[in-house]
Formats: sequence, structure tokens, C-alpha cells
Amino acid sequence: MARRYQEFSWREARGRSDAHEELSARIGQDQELCELLAGSLPAGNKQQPQLLLAAVRHLDGPHAEQGPRGAAAYGRWREWTIRHWDQVRDVIMRRGTQTNEPARCATLLPLLARLPQPLALLEVGTSAGLCLHPDRYRYAYEHGHGHGHGHGHGHGHGHGHGHGHGHGHGHGHGHGYEYGEAGGPAAHAPLAEVGAADSPVVFHCQVQAPVPGAGPAGQGASHLPTRLPEVVWRAGIDLAPLDPVAEPDDLRWLQSLVWPGDEARAARLSAAVDAVRAVPRPRIVRGDLIDELPALAAEAPAGATLVVFHTSVLSYLPYARREEFARLVRSVLDGRDGGGHWISQEHHSVLPWLPLPAHHTPRPDDPLQLTLALDGHPVALTGPHGQSFRPL
Repeated sequence: MARRYQEFSWREARGRSDAHEELSARIGQDQELCELLAGSLPAGNKQQPQLLLAAVRHLDGPHAEQGPRGAAAYGRWREWTIRHWDQVRDVIMRRGTQTNEPARCATLLPLLARLPQPLALLEVGTSAGLCLHPDRYRYAYEHGHGHGHGHGHGHGHGHGHGHGHGHGHGHGHGHGYEYGEAGGPAAHAPLAEVGAADSPVVFHCQVQAPVPGAGPAGQGASHLPTRLPEVVWRAGIDLAPLDPVAEPDDLRWLQSLVWPGDEARAARLSAAVDAVRAVPRPRIVRGDLIDELPALAAEAPAGATLVVFHTSVLSYLPYARREEFARLVRSVLDGRDGGGHWISQEHHSVLPWLPLPAHHTPRPDDPLQLTLALDGHPVALTGPHGQSFRPL
């Protein structure tokens, strides 16, 4: 348990959230608290550091927003957490790290917009279903710099079906909410702008030069959408789906999962919820993604292109289950009149059968970049929170 918190502090929180870095490091040195956690929480996902930290924030524990600063502050956090342990444990057992990042729609949109319309969207690991509404947001695709990795102050790390990890920047702007790199909208004129003009949220995405050998210079702009997709059906699967529109406590939980110091991401989340508040809710099925997929996919209307998609979901399935899921998706789509498409957006290590360009050798210090693939063929490297898009 101690090692888990120490590694979380070093590998995930360092450089992204000072509060989580300090707090998890101190917990990793606290033998008594680690024994409490190991003895009262079941092994596996319920022992995630992010889940404990979010549970205390959710209950308005001390330093809920910024975390301890020094030994005395940690002592107060520790004392409060132990004194309220039954409540903290109850939140941990009822909840999961269901990070739902709607800005990921910015990297999904280039594929969704070019598929045969209309679309029937089915997201596995849908969490709150915010990524089932790509047509409710506005997008600004801008010239990127470097490799498009992008670092943010918040970092959500997800487990199970519908959970994700990533980091990004954001910036409030006017009456809506704009999400961009470097703490706000990019300084350059957009390469492309698309979406509902009255949307309360705008997602900015930096478009990187194509990977060397992937195509001629300037080809990145050719991958960008010029329209929103026409979506006629929306459905999702999750072990514990959330409804932030109807349940304020679900929205509070999603905001508790946002890392301290990334207020921009919390504001972006609230704005995305506002964007979908007035529209019909998707059909969300509670259950296992493999068990529920065939029956739910069969409900998709005839004449629509069925798209099964997911982002940062499969990493917490055992490898054999990932292979089983891949076979099932192909079988479901092959068995449908008119077929359909599979969009995966996962870390390269999750679906190792997806080939990456020969020149791209991931290094241990690489950021958590994702590989966007269409029907098993990689098409782009993307920022885990939709902040960058680099065609392959």
C-alpha cells in the first residue's frame, strides 16, 4: 500500500498537482494509515490513491481543494480522515474513479464527422455520458507546437469501465467556457472552427504536424472536421453510470475527481453538463461492457452507422478480457446489416496489437498520450483530455 502511494506521488502527481503529490507522498510514509487502508478496503481498484483523495474532497475534508502544506496540515488531514473513516470508506465503496472528460470529443470528432451519416453512438465505459453528445459542443482546432503532449495541472486516472486518465488546461471566457492549451485559448487563429454557435463550452485542440513518414507536410489540416456529425441514437454501458444533470451529487463527485489546482477543468465539466441539460438523455445500461454490448448494439436503429467507441477504458481489464472485447466488437459490427465502426482511444500499451509507426518508440518519460484507432488501424496520437491531435 505504501509503495502504491509513493509511486502515485512520483509517477502521476509530480508536476501536475502539488497538493496530490505532497499528500500521497506523506501517506506513503505513514505506516499506520497504510495499514488502515489495506485492512479495510478490498484489494484492487478500491485501493486507488485517487479514490481516497477524491472521497475526502467530496466530503469537504480539510484542505479539500489544495491539500496539506507541511507536516501540521497533513496531521489535520490525517486526523479528520481517520475520525470520519466510516463515511470516507462508504464513499469509496459506492463510487469509482469515473473521470468523464467531454473535451475528448475534440479528438473523436475528426473521425465521427467523416463516417457515413447519420450515426448511432455506443460508448463503452460511458460514465456520465458526456462524450455521447459531440454535436452539442463547439471546437477550435489550432496550430500546435512540439509534439502535442500538453501538461495540465489536473490529472484524472480512471479504472473500470468508463474511467480515464489525462490532463489538460482550460480557461474561462465570456459567458461560456473555452478549453485551450497553456492556460487558455491558443494565440493563433484556428485552423478550423466547428460546432454549435450557442454552446456554453468551446474545446480547443492543438493540431500537430503529422508524424514523419505519415504524409506530406500540412496534411494535418486535411484531417479536421468541417461539420458536426448527425447523431440519431446514443447509448452507453458503465458499471456505475452517473447522471450529473439530474443528480447534483453525481456532478459533485465528478468535480471531486478533478485534481486540485485544475479549476479550469472543473468549470469545463460544469459547462458541458449545461450544454446537454436540455436534450434527451442517452440510453445508459448498467453492467459489464462485454455482457451488455451485443444486446444494446442490437437496439441501434437500422439505416444509421453504428459506432462503438471508448477512451481510456480497457487498461483496467485483464489482457485476456481486452482480447475478448476486441473479438466481440468485430463480431457485433460484422453481424450488423451495413456493418459499423470501432473507434478506440487508448494508451499504446493497452492494445499492443495496434501497430505504431516504426519511428515512434514510446519512452518511459513519455506523457500519457493515447493512440486513436479506427477499426484497429491507428490514425492519430492524441492528448488524453482531447488537448492535442497528431495525425499518423
